[in-house]
Parts: sequence; C-alpha cells; structure tokens
Amino acid sequence: MVEINAVGLGMGVLLTLIAVALHYSRGTGWQSTQDISQEVLERRAETVPETDFPEPMNRSIGGGAAAAVAAGAGAEGAELEEGEEGTVEESGPGDIPEDEVEYFEVEYVKEGETIEVANNKTILESGEDNGWDLPYACRQGSCVSCAGQIQDGPSEDYVVHDNQQMLDEGELEDGYTLTCVAYPRGSFSIETGKAP
Repeated sequence: MVEINAVGLGMGVLLTLIAVALHYSRGTGWQSTQDISQEVLERRAETVPETDFPEPMNRSIGGGAAAAVAAGAGAEGAELEEGEEGTVEESGPGDIPEDEVEYFEVEYVKEGETIEVANNKTILESGEDNGWDLPYACRQGSCVSCAGQIQDGPSEDYVVHDNQQMLDEGELEDGYTLTCVAYPRGSFSIETGKAP
C-alpha cells in the first residue's frame, strides 16, 4: 500500500486553493500609461543641430536650399540699401511671383506622361507632385543623383539651372540636366534617371 504524507498533501491542497483564489480575486484594473512617444521625439529633435545638407536618399528631410539662401549663399555682390543690415537674398527662378508664372508641357519619357510644369517649380518637384518616385539625393545641384537628359537638344535651351555645380558645358550641350535645380523655360521631353 502507498503511504500518503498528510503534511505534503495538505500543503499541495493549500497552495492550489491560494492559486485559485488569487486567480478569481479582483484586484485593481490595469490602465495603460499615456503615450509620450511624440513628446520624446520632439524633445530629441530640439537637441539635434540643423544642417545645411540633408543626408543622401533621406526623403524625410526636405531640401536644404532654403537653408543655404538663409545663410547668405548667393548674396555675393548684392548691395544693401541705406539703413538695411544683414544679407540680401538673391532671387532665383523659384521666386517668380504667382501672377508671372508660365506653364510648359514637359514629357516625362520613363513615366509615359506629359504634364504642365510651372516655371517657378523644378522638374523634380513637379514630377513628385504628380506622384512619381523620381531619383534625387541632395536637392541642391551638388550631385548627379537626379540627373536626366532632355531629348530635344541642349538643356540650357529648355531649362534654367539654379546653382547647378556638377555638369560641364559638354554635358549641358548633350541635354543633361539636374532636375532638382532645373526650372522649365520651354516645352520639352526628358528621360529622368539618366546621368552623363
């Protein structure tokens, strides 16, 4: 016959009853804490210094051209009027007043569509506004990530570049352009994503 240890059995029953009682007892209800993730992100963003040059291929950071203008880039040779202090911003193709804007038909060959592009918007911006994922990196004309080729002739006949620094005269003659700083001044066809 098997002997049953009364003390061990009693302890087992007691522990089981305690576990069942705790399971069915009602304690304080659980409440989630307030979501502070946005507040933490904003505090961290305040501690990160602004840069003039966004990280390549980072679409969450807007173009840095506005920061360069604000820092006084392109204000060389500009004269201040009497009583004015600081730098004078030089206006470019993107600063055309709304009442002077002209529109040109631009055919995006790879995308298979022709759209109207305002002469105060870049070829890149206009394509993005149309929902296309066009290539770019710096948005300042300092690389060739956004390069494209105008099919109709020399690029300078069809676009105005606002501070492009990468293409030489021969490449411009071959129709190459940097879409991030190219503003239309005529109708043309362009093959985006095509670098010299």
